[in-house]
Amino acid sequence: MLFTLLSAVFLAANPGERAVLFEDGFDAAELDRTKWNVEGPDFWVNDEEQVYVDLKETIYISTEVPGAEGGALVLQPRYFEGVKVPGVREEDFISGRIDTRDNFEFQYGRAEARIRLTDHEGVWPAWWLLGDGDWPSKGEIDILEYVGEKDWIGVAVHGTGYSGDQGPVNRYYFRDGESVTGWHVYGVEWSKDEIVFDVDGDVAFRVTRPMIEYIDDWRFDNPMYLILNFAVGGAYPRKVNGIVDEPYVGLPQETVDAIKRGEPAMFVDWVRVTAPAQ
Repeated sequence: MLFTLLSAVFLAANPGERAVLFEDGFDAAELDRTKWNVEGPDFWVNDEEQVYVDLKETIYISTEVPGAEGGALVLQPRYFEGVKVPGVREEDFISGRIDTRDNFEFQYGRAEARIRLTDHEGVWPAWWLLGDGDWPSKGEIDILEYVGEKDWIGVAVHGTGYSGDQGPVNRYYFRDGESVTGWHVYGVEWSKDEIVFDVDGDVAFRVTRPMIEYIDDWRFDNPMYLILNFAVGGAYPRKVNGIVDEPYVGLPQETVDAIKRGEPAMFVDWVRVTAPAQ
């Protein structure tokens, strides 16, 4: 409600401008816990091979990331043989996942982030929005998913009746000479009747209400929160690279060795959400 009120005041005084509803440049020494929550080890989906932990080894701010404007958030998987989630599972990797649930949620507008990734097969970093409710009844908007082929990223929406492999998805292929290893702004423009994904301003995919309602109900008329995470292996990488379970689901030995060397990472220069254009 506060964000809505402030937005209305700002726009009335500055017609044509877009109010900034949320912004983090990751310039402080540590993650701002008033904005972000950190996921713990109980969370597990999609046959992923990591355990999410709240450690500086997996989630930290760095002022030494080339090309970042000041500090940058770093989400980094680490090899940690035999980490146990009691009574549930045992894995060999730890990693980081953060979200704004209960701290910041919005309905309609533009969400964007400046991100650089590394070239490693079978990793699964992502930047996305999620509705607060039983999945996928409140919708999911995937702005960026990367599974280790550096010339493309995936975008998607999910809802009841069109989730998982049945969801509307698309690949964005980078221009010649570009890849995920460079800095790019990954954004989505979300309105009442349309969701438009873009990379550096180039449209990557457009989903409209009629397209979705041909399949099932439109599930994107409720607030959503922001998520940044770095998964390791799992169902999506497996479907792309065909690695079933050796040495891990969707994860080749070369990437395991790279994780041991501390190479794979997701670098986030900034995140911003603005109100709908007036």
